[in-house]
Amino acid sequence: MRKAMPIFYSALLLTGVNLLLRFVSTSFQVYVSGKIGAAGVGLLQLVLSVGAMSVTAGMAGIRTTTMYLTAEELGKKRPQNVRWVLRACFLFSILAAGAVAFCLFHFAPEIAKSWIGDSRTAGALRLYACFLPVTCLCGVMTGYFTAANRIGTLAGVEIAEQGLSLTFTMTLLNLWAGDDPARACCAIIFGSGLGNLLTLLTLFVLRLRQKAEAGPPIPVRNRLLRCAVPLALADDLKAGISTTENLMVPKRLALFPGDMTPLASFGIVSGMVFPVLMFPAAILFALAELLIPELARCDAAGSRRRIRYLTGRTLKVALLYGLLSGGLLFLLAEPLCLSLYGSPQAGQQLRKYALLAPMLYCDAMTDAMTKGLGQQTACVRYNICTSALDVIFLYLLLPRFGMDGYFWSFLVTHLINFLLSLRRLIKISGRKIPPATPILACLSTVAAAGITTFAPSIFLRCAAFPALFVSLLTLCGVLGKADIVWLRGLLQKPQNN
Repeated sequence: MRKAMPIFYSALLLTGVNLLLRFVSTSFQVYVSGKIGAAGVGLLQLVLSVGAMSVTAGMAGIRTTTMYLTAEELGKKRPQNVRWVLRACFLFSILAAGAVAFCLFHFAPEIAKSWIGDSRTAGALRLYACFLPVTCLCGVMTGYFTAANRIGTLAGVEIAEQGLSLTFTMTLLNLWAGDDPARACCAIIFGSGLGNLLTLLTLFVLRLRQKAEAGPPIPVRNRLLRCAVPLALADDLKAGISTTENLMVPKRLALFPGDMTPLASFGIVSGMVFPVLMFPAAILFALAELLIPELARCDAAGSRRRIRYLTGRTLKVALLYGLLSGGLLFLLAEPLCLSLYGSPQAGQQLRKYALLAPMLYCDAMTDAMTKGLGQQTACVRYNICTSALDVIFLYLLLPRFGMDGYFWSFLVTHLINFLLSLRRLIKISGRKIPPATPILACLSTVAAAGITTFAPSIFLRCAAFPALFVSLLTLCGVLGKADIVWLRGLLQKPQNN
């Protein structure tokens, strides 16, 4: 049996892959925005929102469920049961994805006309339906390989998938789609679907080549449903409400007298600002991907001390990294968006949303850890409350305040969700968070950013802010000897036992 990599080196590998793929994806987003314009990007985001809701409904929480159940069996030293876990997850995924794909294909014309407001997008929605089962089955296989710590294999397959996907997409965009947003949607969906098909076939063949030992059949259905149903409810509600928000925003924004191009304004925030805002988070998403099975294994083995350690260390890393990234994005927002999109409006919006980066990054890690500790039901409750609140806020605020209302709704609802999840995580992990650490870290960020604004050039800002940030953290005692020892231990070559 192949030896698993330590979590740090697995995260490091995933980080490199995620950064590469995120860079390629963001560059592609810049290319598409230049080809079809801000209004076209807005329409594309509406189509992708409906498609993402369909994928979430078809996935029905099965990816995280596969990770959790596989990690649980491996944590209890029962690898022979993994085959039965995968078989149950495959059957569940085929039934759920097939039902959703049928509904999406059948109702695509009505959805395109009534929801999106452009009947030309019906073909793109039907194409999404055709590839939906493949995408959902990919979730099962990637969940298994992540839980089994086959990160190197998964990374290689993901790079190949992205290469194939972009090759077909770019070819279709240049030779067929042109500047037509509806055709651009079809090209992007078709390229992504072919990439998912490659991933599914490759991972399935690799799993068969393992020739893993299988024990006698075990009951999996009840465990699967206990994990998948709460996750499916949470994900479906979140995706459904998110899609409702995206479809509602241009319509409610059109009632605001200060905005004459509501679809373009929505496209700037959703299709230009958010990809840049979340680009640095690829590093944390790699760690979050590994924390779910790692914490599930620790929980199954009763390693409470390990759980407390991982919880505290992860939250601190996410906070400091979010502050560093948010500070840089705040300082560089306008020149960055001008160079990427040629849009000063995108720079102004990014400057506002950069202030939320620490909260968003910490929330992503908190969500992963609560799921790893089996708190899916709690996540359902939090997502229902905050998502419903978001719809209410947007409905009321957009006609009066325009995109400023969108920002304040985003801030309030995400903050509430983060605080509820953090409270739950602290309770179940037993890890206490000293309030002095986040307060001093935030004050250090504000001071470093304030001083750096006087730098005469962008390059000096990029160099001065991280140096000042780390120096102030050290002076305030947020970074100490224990952190240096921990970092040194990570960078040392692991010993083979």
